[in-house]
Amino acid sequence: MTAKATRVLVLNSGSSSLKYQLLDMGDARSDNGSGAARLAVGLVERIGEATSRLAHTPLAAGGATRETTGPIADHQAALKAVADELATDGLGLDSPELAAIGHRVVHGGLKFTAPTVIDDAVLKEIERLVPVAPLHNPANITGIRTAQALRPDLPQVAVFDTAFHTTMPEHAARYAIDVATADAHRIRRYGFHGTSHAYVSRRTAELLGKAPEDINVIVLHLGNGASASAVRGGRCVDTSMGLTPLEGLVMGTRSGDIDPAVTFHLKRVAGMSADEIDELLNKKSGLLGLCGDNDMREIRRRIDGGDERAALAFDIYIHRLKKYIGAYTAVLGKVDAVTFTAGVGENAAPVRAAAVAGLEELGMAVDASLNAVRSDEPRLISPDYARVAVAVVPTDEELEIAQQTYALVTA
Repeated sequence: MTAKATRVLVLNSGSSSLKYQLLDMGDARSDNGSGAARLAVGLVERIGEATSRLAHTPLAAGGATRETTGPIADHQAALKAVADELATDGLGLDSPELAAIGHRVVHGGLKFTAPTVIDDAVLKEIERLVPVAPLHNPANITGIRTAQALRPDLPQVAVFDTAFHTTMPEHAARYAIDVATADAHRIRRYGFHGTSHAYVSRRTAELLGKAPEDINVIVLHLGNGASASAVRGGRCVDTSMGLTPLEGLVMGTRSGDIDPAVTFHLKRVAGMSADEIDELLNKKSGLLGLCGDNDMREIRRRIDGGDERAALAFDIYIHRLKKYIGAYTAVLGKVDAVTFTAGVGENAAPVRAAAVAGLEELGMAVDASLNAVRSDEPRLISPDYARVAVAVVPTDEELEIAQQTYALVTA
């Protein structure tokens, strides 16, 4: 790495997609108050299909989004296409200004508690965790190998979704099942969305003018996937997702918390296979299963039109959310802030209002006029008299990954 190397490429590899951002971590023209500036963002989707699509936006040059369509055979071809787009803007991956490539890795188990430079041993451990993250880790591994092949001389850093939650105490992380069985099969609560919870809890402290170690925050990451966390003094002490991202809140297509015996019942009575039950609970449940839509905007439109099924789905969603706010208030003892983030949390004012409604005895309230404001900036939506701040803090997982990556390779 040269003295001028201040750029980090962030890669988020899915099974058939590749999201990316190129950030300059030493750019005084910061677009987010962090000392980092986005130079380019993009997405390659439908990898392996004839209808592959690449959308690239060169932010540094202020250019318009460029889109190309056509077959992109695999992730190696996808990253090569991304490299070509970046080179067109003078941001090529062969630049000496590129310090590292940061990879989002969903599952790091208990071994990886911090960002980690990837070597053969690290890659083997990520592979070993595939059974507990079969939908995510294989795609993450593919992205890592592809980037290594393109830039074998460059540090590749894994930033794990689970890392932030490894501070949970054993009494929060363990399930009440036979210990030997649990340990033999690595069954415990790991939690996910950790980069988002870390970023948002820290930004909430900044919003309140305090240090992260001086406040307790309940973070509500509400997107198509949704999770809650209880953060005491900057450290996670509980989170809603568990062994997999299925546990916890009602989500777009996932059921969240459910009696485990439902799976036995479906097998014995409905004759469903394990794969069919997995498909049902992960892809055909949640808001989609309840009302046929997993887009909160459409659900609210239907509610405004008098749709009772959509209204019930919304009420179930809010009921579960409110239960977690109450539970984490009990876990933390003292709460300084409740923070909403991610697509639904940042944009759906009715969700925020309904989730906090009736919690005045817990010191929580929402100011209707503040809640109605749409903004990309962190903000408070609680009235001055509220004992607990209610905030909206846009998440930025790519920035968090870039910051952790850059800090590691420049330490």
